Amino acid sequence: MFETVNALVLREVRYKEADRILTLLTEREGKLTVKARGALRKGSRIAAATQQLTYAEMTLFGNRGRWTVNEAVVKEGFEGLRGDMEKLALGAYFAECAEALSVEEQPEPELMQLSLNCLYALSRGLHAPEKIKAAFETRLMCVSGYAPELMTCAVCGREPEDPVLSLDHGRVCCRACSGAGERAELGPEGLKALRYLAAAPAKQLLSFSLADTDLLRLGAASERYLLRRAERGFPTLDYWKKLRNYSINTEREI
Repeated sequence: MFETVNALVLREVRYKEADRILTLLTEREGKLTVKARGALRKGSRIAAATQQLTYAEMTLFGNRGRWTVNEAVVKEGFEGLRGDMEKLALGAYFAECAEALSVEEQPEPELMQLSLNCLYALSRGLHAPEKIKAAFETRLMCVSGYAPELMTCAVCGREPEDPVLSLDHGRVCCRACSGAGERAELGPEGLKALRYLAAAPAKQLLSFSLADTDLLRLGAASERYLLRRAERGFPTLDYWKKLRNYSINTEREI
């Protein structure tokens, strides 16, 4: 059985001498594991389209629940990521998150659109990486069924005063109402941005602005909330942070 899909390559692993095992994200079929035979051979027609962080049209052959890439053509290579280690590491973090929170053979149209939009913005340098990261993490939680409760304080029922995000319960509270448990600082502007990211149309997801201090708060909150709900760490996130800290320290020295 042959099937043509639009797929984002989330992960690639070398297999034997010339093959790749790919983890793909597709709209209709969700997450798929496929084999790309001969992808590492010199002159392979599918080599470029089977690299990590490549969006491609693929024709897959299925047999007894196993999929093999028959043909593949690049639709978007996100070339702006390839020459920038920080951007590439952050893109890999997006891919690792998408792989962890997607489900095998379950349609993932919202996750696909989110991943493509954020990778495109990162590749083209349309927004600061920290802004794209916070938007991706927040929206990922929403499309994965972990949307936090943001309308009013979960304790007093009023508009939150000095709002914080309860990481234990996934809800916003006044600082005075939050009680015990781990929480993340938001502030009024951070809460506004969080509400926007939870509800904005996909194509307008990054159409918000925050002062640097508020963006740092939002970024810390979105990251901590994702890590809590995913119940795991992400090596690609740790690597991106190391690269980012090195760049910041180097700039200060200059």
